[in-house]
Amino acid sequence: MPVDLDLAAGVVALTAQLVDVPSESGDEQVLADAVEQALAGAAHLVVERIGHNVVARTDLGRPERVVIGGHLDTVPSAGNLPHRIEGDRLYGLGACDMKGGVAVALLLAASVAEPVRDVTYVFYECEEVEAARNGLGLLAGARPDLLAGDLAILMEPSDAGIEGGCQGTLRAEVRLTGRRAHSARSWMGDNAVHAAGPVLQRLRGYEPRRPVVDGLEYREGLSAVAISGGVAGNVIPDSCVVTVNHRFAPDRSVDEAIAHVREVLAGYDVEIVDSAPAAAPGLDRPAAADFVCAVGAVPRPKFGWTDVARFSELGVPALNYGPGDPLLAHASDENVPLAQLHACEDALRAWLSGRS
Repeated sequence: MPVDLDLAAGVVALTAQLVDVPSESGDEQVLADAVEQALAGAAHLVVERIGHNVVARTDLGRPERVVIGGHLDTVPSAGNLPHRIEGDRLYGLGACDMKGGVAVALLLAASVAEPVRDVTYVFYECEEVEAARNGLGLLAGARPDLLAGDLAILMEPSDAGIEGGCQGTLRAEVRLTGRRAHSARSWMGDNAVHAAGPVLQRLRGYEPRRPVVDGLEYREGLSAVAISGGVAGNVIPDSCVVTVNHRFAPDRSVDEAIAHVREVLAGYDVEIVDSAPAAAPGLDRPAAADFVCAVGAVPRPKFGWTDVARFSELGVPALNYGPGDPLLAHASDENVPLAQLHACEDALRAWLSGRS
């Protein structure tokens, strides 16, 4: 059933409307239709639809362009639909991650007709699932021109503060081999699970870097996140796999991070199974510095990976800025403070309008 979004109702009411439209990853069509329809009548915007991704742009010939993005999808429901408001918070699936941020961006897109910077608003699908389906990634591959800009602001929950860039991440599997035998005659075998001990000790003694990038201190990590092995209760195992996750700062490329992991785990069979690049915050860029000044918040490093990395790959510095506590994302009691919805809308509106 089609949904009509009431952009005149204010940011709290719009957030409630967005929460009440189910949009689990892969099922964003109804919400994407509603977003496209809500923006299609704005004379100051050029609106394009690619899949379930909606891109709306001003084209005023300003010397700078900022990209403001938010994903439309959520994780599966935890029994937290429809929304409810209790006290000073709005509860519901996606309220924090990130329909509150989408509501802010939608209102700005519809109502700020003469921004001092040209603006591209991107509302995209499938952020919560595998990278191959990510709408922002699909746009970057098919139409990178739509994501070009001097600064990108991703409306990820950040407690209405600024989180610069993001960590990169990679997963590696350390494969250990042995010789299978009956556990009653264990001396006939070579226990691959026992062989994992030195690997774990090496990781336990690892001292992570704390590099400073654009004035922000990032904390790296190299951690065992899983271990698997074993055949049966009476068999000495002949194989074991330790899965390792490395979180690395924006001053390292994926290739450099891979080389570092291989160096730390030298002598072992290491297979890289997944990776995503870090993103530099670019706080030295004029648009970013101006935004930080306008918001009046002390930037923090982003501990974790977000889609700002996709902008970084395109040469666009990116920040995370949105309402909601990221620690509540995906929780059954996910919520967003009403005051943060207003604060993010007011700060961005003032910045885009040149009133900050």
